[in-house]
Amino acid sequence: MSDEQKWSLSMHQIECCNCSHGCGCQFAGFPDSDSGGCQALIGFYVKSGQLNQIDLTGMKVVLAASWPKAIHEGDGTGILFIDAAASTEQVGAIATIFSGSAGGMPFEALAGTFSTFVGPQVHIITMDTDDNRAGFSIENVMTVQHTPLIDPMTGNDKQVRINFPDGGFFWNEGIIGTTNAMTLKHDALSFEHVGRFAAKAEVNWSNGQD
Repeated sequence: MSDEQKWSLSMHQIECCNCSHGCGCQFAGFPDSDSGGCQALIGFYVKSGQLNQIDLTGMKVVLAASWPKAIHEGDGTGILFIDAAASTEQVGAIATIFSGSAGGMPFEALAGTFSTFVGPQVHIITMDTDDNRAGFSIENVMTVQHTPLIDPMTGNDKQVRINFPDGGFFWNEGIIGTTNAMTLKHDALSFEHVGRFAAKAEVNWSNGQD
């Protein structure tokens, strides 16, 4: 792999999907939604990162995705959104990484699951990386708002985490909550799921180049 393809990203990840709490995909590899498919909105805030010499720190990115069955069974549709504050060079760099064309996990594996991939589309993205009440939005396109799970006996917030001691596909430890908003309205995809799975995590990814 050429030097110009070297990348690394340290990010806040704000994830939600149409699975029930726990998300069957995380454990058994198959969604537990009524439709049997997976629909997800995942926001990323880049704490530090680069593609070769292009600094990506501070960028906001959202990946919208839908698969008719399990993710690994493919035929998915994806949309890549990048915040309008990014330069043309940064937009190109993020598109290169997220499309999987620069190699490296998890993007290299995800790329093969999409039969349709739209973007990058540049919009103003608003994002909050709070561990328990994270969220992001694009005006007239999408809204995501995490909220903690609630203990039905006390009414108090529940502190729930999922940990993968040997490492997970996306993250190693996720702060688990639910959604009081998860909507997408776009020509390529449109869906709404409320009260489903949500996770906030810190991720560190690269294409493994020294």
